[in-house]
Amino acid sequence: MMIYSADGRLMNQFGEKKRLPLPLNEMPQQLIDAILATEDDRFYLHFGVDPIGMSRAVLGQIIGQNKGGASTITMQVARNFFLTREQTYIRKLREIFTAFHIEYLLTKDEILELYLNKIPLGHRSFGFGAAAQVYYNKDLKDLTLAQIAVLAGLPKAPSTLNPISNPERAKARRAVVLGRMLATGYITQEEYLTAKNAPITAQKHGAEIELDAPYAAEIAHQKLIEKYGSEEAYTGGYKVFTTVTSTLQNAAKAAVIDNLLAYDQRHGYRGPIQQLRKITEDESAEEVDPLTSEEISNTLKTVEHYDPLIPAVITKVDMQSAEVTFENLEKQTIDWTGMSWAREYFTDDKQGAAPETAADVVSYGDVVYVTLSGEGYRLAQLPSASSALVSLSPDDGAMLAVVGGFSYKQSQFNRVTQAKRQVGSNIKPFVYSAALENNFTLASLVNDVPINQWDRSTGVVWRPKNSPEEYSGEIRVKRALAQSKNVVAVRLLRSVGLDKVVNHLASFGFAPSDLPKDESLALGSASLTPLEVATGFAAFANGGFLVEPYIVERIEDSFGNIVYQANPKMACDPCNQFENDPTLTADTQPTNQLIKQSDFKEEIPRIKAERVISPQNAFLITQALNEAIWGADWSIKPGWQGTGFRGRVLERRDIAGKTGTTNEAKDAWFSGYSRRLVTTSWIGFDDPSRNLGKTAWNKNLGKDQVIGKEFGAKSAQPAWISFMDVALKQYPYEPFMQPEDVVSVRIDKATGKLTTRTDKSSTFEFFKLGTAPTEYVTKDNSHEIFDSKTSELSEIF
Repeated sequence: MMIYSADGRLMNQFGEKKRLPLPLNEMPQQLIDAILATEDDRFYLHFGVDPIGMSRAVLGQIIGQNKGGASTITMQVARNFFLTREQTYIRKLREIFTAFHIEYLLTKDEILELYLNKIPLGHRSFGFGAAAQVYYNKDLKDLTLAQIAVLAGLPKAPSTLNPISNPERAKARRAVVLGRMLATGYITQEEYLTAKNAPITAQKHGAEIELDAPYAAEIAHQKLIEKYGSEEAYTGGYKVFTTVTSTLQNAAKAAVIDNLLAYDQRHGYRGPIQQLRKITEDESAEEVDPLTSEEISNTLKTVEHYDPLIPAVITKVDMQSAEVTFENLEKQTIDWTGMSWAREYFTDDKQGAAPETAADVVSYGDVVYVTLSGEGYRLAQLPSASSALVSLSPDDGAMLAVVGGFSYKQSQFNRVTQAKRQVGSNIKPFVYSAALENNFTLASLVNDVPINQWDRSTGVVWRPKNSPEEYSGEIRVKRALAQSKNVVAVRLLRSVGLDKVVNHLASFGFAPSDLPKDESLALGSASLTPLEVATGFAAFANGGFLVEPYIVERIEDSFGNIVYQANPKMACDPCNQFENDPTLTADTQPTNQLIKQSDFKEEIPRIKAERVISPQNAFLITQALNEAIWGADWSIKPGWQGTGFRGRVLERRDIAGKTGTTNEAKDAWFSGYSRRLVTTSWIGFDDPSRNLGKTAWNKNLGKDQVIGKEFGAKSAQPAWISFMDVALKQYPYEPFMQPEDVVSVRIDKATGKLTTRTDKSSTFEFFKLGTAPTEYVTKDNSHEIFDSKTSELSEIF
């Protein structure tokens, strides 16, 4: 089973037997000649059984001398396809009669083609096309005569004659093959001598992975097993083409890795992997036994490699630099900029003092990880936190990029699809969406003051708090979502009703069993996977449709015939809306908007996705989430800006998004989207008892460092920004289109009422037709009527 990206890059290969079937006319003539000369030089003359060869073999058995085997190529095909290799006369008779039948049904060329593609040739390769890849990492047509002769010698005993397990025996067998080719006139004396004296160059080669996407490939792998069963999936020779694109996948991988390394390093250095020398305070590196090249090389061979981390040994420590030696004994220098971050790690919340010299960080003989970037080598460590990022097409649910952790080698647990984590404020857009369906507008005022809820059954007061603990008094719904006001989300849930909110959230594809039946739901106590969260956000991006994520775009059999073509549910109404759309390029077309006639005899009609919210609701929530990035007002006191303001660096106004942080910052999220792309980023620890902590100022790192408590905007959004910076370049600017029955009117910022003023006290706001305010403001609100005293207000229910 070969799994490819949408642009044809090999992502992974699964199965016990490797086959690359080729038609006979694509087999090198020298290979055909070598096989005929070695295995059956009268193949085109006999009728499936060679009387001369059979007589010679029988005579050898009688007189006790090996006169050669009696099996023809046809008989070997019979044995390989239909029989066992047991050494009995009954099996041999069956082989003979089966060979007769094969000769009756097939031409000689068809029989030879079957033989060349079926024969086992060692190291799980079956057929010469696969053997060329396994032993030489070449296409069959690119092999030299010497290499062809090695392969042609394998059918006799592939386990003992292959050039990897026994190069000397392979060389001797090659000489036999070349000798027979010379004797039968297939090659000249000069060709014979050149090939016979050539070195054995074979090495074992696995599949040449062109795109590192193991988490995505594993999802596709499991889909094939579900569809065909494990035996057929592994032996059917299927080529699976996914929806993943190499550009976006590479961007996602880099975003997750870079963000995890940045998070991990600002929390401090946990020390070397191991120490080859223990140096006391009274010793210097010169006084201990020097490290030998063999010791360094052998040690580093045992250290696990995790891309992009490179194992190395510290072999010299200067004042503010260190020399490292790699497994190949190459030496490089880590300068101060590559190690000044490495203050001591104490806990997730506490770090040591900033180092002043290299000796404060590393010692002679330390085994460490380093990374290489355009700025040179940098000290690193394997992150202890985990992360995930998934990106979908909101038009049809195609999974465009999937990264389920720092390294698949480190952990095969796919956090995109398997990790149900509390979502924090990522849930709020869905709660606000429910509010808009129940008599609220973006301009509705909600009281942003603390809540104190007495629970008679437990005797405990529930006090949900904003983060940070700042309160604004009466605040418009749109601004409350942009600022992620916790108490406003709770008040909206109360006003709508818990049951209605749960039902509304379930319509976005969230399992009701994952939605707590209490008011903590408004603050994100629900546990969902990143894929589920991204799917929910896709409904806002596509105008209100619930798409179903999928990754397998099509499946081809070993002969290139399409045996499966995805036909996903489309976010379209009507479903011909994408045809002849001038805003879409070939790169931005929905992945499966129509099955081509060239692929199937008939076009498969689109399937419309279920509409779960109105286009007006989706548009209004998107406006609020655009405000979370672009919204700000410094003309009032205190000024404010949206929690996702860091996304402005993308310089795209056609984006929207939402931060998310759970209680004690055990999980941090950012989910955001453009019209054609929705992406969710998560970071946290696999150990649920750990939180993301906080960091203190490191005097070595300058003004751009991240300090303080970790939360969605600091911890998860950087990966989202890094990915979207690459991804959005693939999509032209496309504003979210204002649907029918949505109007825009000028309102007073403080009251949400209509106004005739055109100064900073007013703004334009969108409303669903019939919900816009009808009353004009009668009070002058050109100055800010709220101040910090509102934060001292409280209300007891």
